[in-house]
Amino acid sequence: MSQLTQTLTRLGGVNLLPVALALVAFVLIGAPSSWVTLTVAGLAMGMMVFLMASGLSLVFGLMDVLNFGHSAFVSFGAFVGATVLAGLSGWLASDSVALETLALVLALLAAILFGLVAGWFFETVIIRPVYRDHLRQILITMGAMIVAEQTILAFWGGSPYTVYRPRFLEGSWIIGDVSIEIYRAFAFLLGLAVFIALYIVLNRTRIGLLVRAGVENREMVEALGFRVDRLFIGVFMVGSALAALGGAMWAGYETLITPSLGGELMIIVFIVVIIGGLGSIEGTLLGAILVGLMSNYLGFLAPKMALASNMILMVAILLWRPNGLRPAVK
Repeated sequence: MSQLTQTLTRLGGVNLLPVALALVAFVLIGAPSSWVTLTVAGLAMGMMVFLMASGLSLVFGLMDVLNFGHSAFVSFGAFVGATVLAGLSGWLASDSVALETLALVLALLAAILFGLVAGWFFETVIIRPVYRDHLRQILITMGAMIVAEQTILAFWGGSPYTVYRPRFLEGSWIIGDVSIEIYRAFAFLLGLAVFIALYIVLNRTRIGLLVRAGVENREMVEALGFRVDRLFIGVFMVGSALAALGGAMWAGYETLITPSLGGELMIIVFIVVIIGGLGSIEGTLLGAILVGLMSNYLGFLAPKMALASNMILMVAILLWRPNGLRPAVK
């Protein structure tokens, strides 16, 4: 195991794990066109999971908050985005790409705005009284998750809800024998843009420095005149908004959603956060890509093992690196 670690470090570290997984899958799959299609699908799935997991990683890793109610933001983001698109279905049915694009942007912005407001309320009313008490955090956030799911049932009902998509995101690009879904490509690019923005904010701006310093030594930062509680509210709101955005994107990916959407995805989200390393945006991205690729490759090669693929991946990585692939340094 130590020899493997040294070899990976020399070649580029754990960042090469997705490449290694893709190469192994290429050999096992055999058909290049199928491998490319599965790889693109895995990358797109990974980026959508990253949107949801990045918020939880920030809150969990930086603020030490066990928020099991994170799935509520995912579900509400999905239904809010889908409702806006349904209300603008006339724009989506028009021949104007500009109107279709505007409808999509408004739906995503509505999900983000809802996530910001709900995150502020959740942190202020529910989370703040139980800081540094993990048991109470688990109990109260799980209760909030149940209430949120029942609220969705009350407003949208229990039947599957149809999600409209702009026509320019429908269909696939056919390149030779390779088929690439346009929506998956869009999801990948959006996730990549969010990652770059988060990385720059956390590592290249004053706000990111203050957040990391507040986690490391809150008393010192407050002694310098900064309100750490306001910074943490901002982190929680951003994390909630990212979860809502990820839910809205996943809704467009599935096209049929139910109130249990967030709860079903939270297992994958927690796996990504754990194997990536708490509080690490880079680790979350790496974990999400690994999970996306593994799910698609194994679903093709061994469909009966597809449901267990994420657990197998998590166990293997934690046996190798108990703190995750790229945990945040505290």
